[in-house]
Amino acid sequence: MADQRAELTWKDGQIPVSGRFDDPYFSLQNGLEETRHVFLAGNDLPARFAPGFHIAELGFGTGLNLLTVWSEWEKAGQTTPLTFTSFEAYPMAPDDMTRALAAFPELSPWADRFLSQWQGGTCDLGTLQLEVIEGDARSTLSAWSGQADAWFLDGFSPAKNPELWGAELMQQVSDHTAPNGSAATYTAAGFVRRGLEDAGFTVTRAPGYGRKRHMTRAVKP
Repeated sequence: MADQRAELTWKDGQIPVSGRFDDPYFSLQNGLEETRHVFLAGNDLPARFAPGFHIAELGFGTGLNLLTVWSEWEKAGQTTPLTFTSFEAYPMAPDDMTRALAAFPELSPWADRFLSQWQGGTCDLGTLQLEVIEGDARSTLSAWSGQADAWFLDGFSPAKNPELWGAELMQQVSDHTAPNGSAATYTAAGFVRRGLEDAGFTVTRAPGYGRKRHMTRAVKP
């Protein structure tokens, strides 16, 4: 479905910007450090890593979040596979992923392994079991049978892509979260926080990354 591929422009020749949502795929300051701050620390990772751990994500994008957490999984000495499921409506072409991820040479050992096998859908990388489910998450998540221990909520800005942050979708996130599971996102938008609270999460506001004053952390009792 060529019309469902990501539409991109490039800032400074290196940072992909969505033509559909007019929003960059990662922080203009340091996308890797933002991922570590928001999605890893926001979900208390890698401290919670355990055999069978399952991460789910809204918005696969460049794969930066995946590679960041996979690298930490291996550095932590985990030998069983990390399961990672991502929901993505507009997948990025592998060549564009390669261009974007070149900005993070620290991740190149994992990026090279991933990109050498990635053709969309599922990917078995030994210590990583990846599935990217294409389509509108408002439909695909409700049909998913999995349960995540941690969620990376990483859609484009709620102001520009409100469909990926609505109350019904946050309820689906909650319904597909394991007991004592968590979620984290860079946004502290009020309607997102309320949606998570109404869905059964205990929500806290935490310091954001870079110019963002606040982010959101959520825990499922």
